[in-house]
Amino acid sequence: MKNPNKEVSAIAKNYSHINGWGIDADPKNNPTYPIKHRTNDEQSGYSWERPTQQPVDVEVLCSIERPTISAVFGTSAPPSGLSGAIRRYAFKYSESEYGHWLPLLLADRVNMVEGIIDDFKRGHVPNIFAERGWKAEWKHDPQGLTRKVLIGTAVTVAVFMFFRRKN
Repeated sequence: MKNPNKEVSAIAKNYSHINGWGIDADPKNNPTYPIKHRTNDEQSGYSWERPTQQPVDVEVLCSIERPTISAVFGTSAPPSGLSGAIRRYAFKYSESEYGHWLPLLLADRVNMVEGIIDDFKRGHVPNIFAERGWKAEWKHDPQGLTRKVLIGTAVTVAVFMFFRRKN
């Protein structure tokens, strides 16, 4: 019978350059131990065949923690524009760092603005009131929505005045 601890330590050495890799490899370091009934079969790896690799015909951003691209991934919205550049930057960092997650949050907001601009380019005026769910918010929290709109308007006017004054 193979010794699972030796296999785990061999795998951990392959990825020892990544901070924290293999930290949960020891079954006794698992919060469910000793309650969960463990067998050595759990330590031997996956018992299923990896699915066939989906063809990579668009840019796929991959975590630095993963040695390979996921077998299956979404292709409906590949990274593009400024939001794509921000996402590429974010994927240079580990998933355990703010340098990964905060740029991804920013990229989502930038992508929303890019989508509105694309709508205007195609001659479609977006119904931002409906798309943002403001009808439901008006029904259930009119004061919160009013505050949000007033703050957004004040910030927009301040930015506009700031750039206008510079010219």
